[in-house]
Parts: sequence; structure tokens; C-alpha cells
Amino acid sequence: MSLAEQPTKYYFIIRTQRIILEADSSIQAIMEKLQSYKSRVALYFEGFQYQLGDFNLRVGKVVSSHSESMRGIIMEVEYLPLSSMEKSTEIIGDFVGLWQEAVSKRSLPGQFMHNEPNFTDFGLADQYTSQHTAVQYASVMAQLLATQPVRN
Repeated sequence: MSLAEQPTKYYFIIRTQRIILEADSSIQAIMEKLQSYKSRVALYFEGFQYQLGDFNLRVGKVVSSHSESMRGIIMEVEYLPLSSMEKSTEIIGDFVGLWQEAVSKRSLPGQFMHNEPNFTDFGLADQYTSQHTAVQYASVMAQLLATQPVRN
């Protein structure tokens, strides 16, 4: 997986073994030469980033590489003054609660699914990094694939 904020880095996550690997772009060539890895499913997250006071809000759609059909909508909330996950949990929870309340009044189709993996399972500390983001996105992909399998 690659992230727009870290275009020279690639992240590989083995969820069953709780392993995350961060590598530079040369890993692609290595993996192709080894021929031991083949991507089965590719999902793309594309959207916009907004700054609302001390909050960064990223909202986008999730599409499969095989079709342009939308598989879901993703929203990522970041509270800029704090990088400690423990300290920012309550304020982000309040923000998401207000957002959920506003959305529920509009009677929009679909459902809100909160996704917060246990980062300590992956050996990640409390200080938020791009590895945390990669684990979150991998968790979202697994959740989307479980609810809507990709058809080739």
C-alpha cells in the first residue's frame, strides 16, 4: 500500500500475523523479481482533504481497480495538536459523534462503520505515524471486502 502523504514509501501488512513493513519504492522491483507476491485485489481511496480548525478531515470514495463502482466512502479524522492516540481519542470521538448526528438527520442510505484497529497488536506505539494510517486503511479494506466481495 502507498499513501499520498508518503509517496516514496510502501507499506505491507500481514494482518493474520500482525506484521507491518515499511519500505522505499525499490521494494516493488524486488517483489516483481521474486515473483512470490501477486496482488489479488486493489482498492483505491480517492478524495479530498479539508482543514477545519485543529482538525484534518480526509473524505473520499473507495473504488476497485477492476471497475469504477464505488465500494464505500471513507472519512479519516486527525486532531493536529496531539499525536498521542490515547490523549486524542475523546476529542476525536466527540467530533465523529457530532458528524454522525448531523448525517443521521438527513436519512442517507448506508451505514457508518467505526474502524479502530488495536495498534499495539502490530507493535506500534501511542505516537501516531504513517504506519498507523497504513494499518487503518488495511483494516478498512478488509472490512469492505468482507461485506462486499470483489467479483473478477
